[in-house]
Amino acid sequence: MAENKLAKIGLFFDESNQIRVLEPEAIQQTINLNNECSDFVEGIDNTAHLPCNSFTRITNFRNVVDNFIALIDKLAKDVEKSKIKALGSRNQLKSVAKQREVEKQQLIALIAEKRHELQRLKIQHESLTKEEAEENDFLEYLSHQQ
Repeated sequence: MAENKLAKIGLFFDESNQIRVLEPEAIQQTINLNNECSDFVEGIDNTAHLPCNSFTRITNFRNVVDNFIALIDKLAKDVEKSKIKALGSRNQLKSVAKQREVEKQQLIALIAEKRHELQRLKIQHESLTKEEAEENDFLEYLSHQQ
């Protein structure tokens, strides 16, 4: 239980019961990596009299590094293409939204114009209806006089 409390604050005990700041797994991984690096370097140093073997190890390492760099470059290009594509899509979406807003404003203006025209036509219709009624009355008056 005390170990759990210490682990929560970042303190650990190793196999010799010494307090450590790193987790035992991290320490073991660090030791393993250090050993692998030492083995690699010692392998090159120990085969100094065999240039073919050290050259092969360095060449293999260089090939792995070159392949890794090529892979990272390819991934970077893919990410850049995706980013450009996303920016293009976003800009296109903004453009469509702006175009729709412009169309909406045009339709609102057209509706207002048609309403004004309707109002004008209603007034004209009322005026013509009134004039027709007056003319009918006048014709009726004239027909009664004769």
